Amino acid sequence: MNHENITTAFELPGKKITKNLGLVRGITVRSRSIFGSIGGSLQTLVGGNITLFTSLCEKTREDSFDLMIKNAETKGANAIIGVRYDANDIMGGVTEVLCYGTAVVIVD
Repeated sequence: MNHENITTAFELPGKKITKNLGLVRGITVRSRSIFGSIGGSLQTLVGGNITLFTSLCEKTREDSFDLMIKNAETKGANAIIGVRYDANDIMGGVTEVLCYGTAVVIVD
């Protein structure tokens, strides 16, 4: 799927939505490794951006996004509108990231 056809908006300028295929989502559950937790804790001592946690968060969002796209493609979509992210702590050090949107078929 072309990433230009994935948006947080509810329309794609210059495109016509011909079919709504419904909700699609990608869910990833991640935990920090003991090394990542120690490294991140050490980074908090000096302040600023905690790059170990930033990298973990970005990778988790990317994985959820990719899973959402795969879900949309299996439904026959060529675009996704209304994309959102949500994150929840499941337990200490374990986080769920959900990426979801509406799968649609578009034409120029």
